[in-house]
Amino acid sequence: MKGTLVNTATVIVGSGIGLWVGHRLPENIKRIVLQAMGLVTILLGIQMALKTESVLILIGSLVLGGITGELLKIEEALEKVGEYLRRRVKSESGNFVLGFVSASLLFCVGPMTIVGSLEDGMSGKADLLYIKSVLDGFASLILSSGLGIGVLFSFLTVLFFQGSLTLLGGQLQFLLRENIINEMSAAGGLLIVGIGLQLLEIKKIKVANLLPTLLYAVVLAYLKGYI
Repeated sequence: MKGTLVNTATVIVGSGIGLWVGHRLPENIKRIVLQAMGLVTILLGIQMALKTESVLILIGSLVLGGITGELLKIEEALEKVGEYLRRRVKSESGNFVLGFVSASLLFCVGPMTIVGSLEDGMSGKADLLYIKSVLDGFASLILSSGLGIGVLFSFLTVLFFQGSLTLLGGQLQFLLRENIINEMSAAGGLLIVGIGLQLLEIKKIKVANLLPTLLYAVVLAYLKGYI
């Protein structure tokens, strides 16, 4: 769990610094910073998406994942959590929920999250999570400076999600197969592109409702290995 704890701490520290800086920045500077982050996010997402070894698996995962997410109303549930946290801290930020949801997804859908957490759980080796911690720290700084305190509370998502993967490391070892990692990365990459489009205010996409895509990518990649 040490890697996850360090990652959680860097998100808190990065967000804290970003909030301190953000209060001192004019709105036009905040806007251009978020736009820059949106462009970089889309680039990273595209790079990840190109790792797919099967476009059919990617398409199937997205369609099945989207349908499942809509039926389960994952986006609404996550937004309710964000709204609950906003009320608890008495925040009047109009971007609280957007910041919480965007940061939570950005910090948790990448391959470094999966591989790093599993390695930490299986062998106690947390090097990958330490690298991710640095990246998330800088990302949380930038995001919180533009989106506000909602980004800070994404540490709860990081702690729960990564912590769960670490504790289940031994049972989830099969996820480290190269073909499964590639398909999860590709699916996660497209979700990250969706986050980037929202940061650029181009299109509102229910990215959280696409989260089951990651699960279907694992299942389809696993099945493909036996066909």
